[in-house]
Amino acid sequence: MSIPESALPRTAVPAGINDPVQSARAELKAALAAIEIKGNFPRRIEKASKRGAAKARAFADRNPVGAIAAAVGVAAAVGGLVWGIARAIAR
Repeated sequence: MSIPESALPRTAVPAGINDPVQSARAELKAALAAIEIKGNFPRRIEKASKRGAAKARAFADRNPVGAIAAAVGVAAAVGGLVWGIARAIAR
């Protein structure tokens, strides 16, 4: 019983390929897909930001007071960082 090709990830090489040319093509296709997935930074950043936003929403639903405190803390840290950079540049 073999796994259908559609169930395999793009970076996997299907088993049972006997022809060396087809095997090489499948390996190349899988390697190129892995490179694309690993090297596509905008896509990886987008996925990570969506995961972070979903986690933040879930946290805010569970603990609204903690979410507000975290938002204030982040805003204060960013404000302090911007103020420090502006002050260093002004000198």
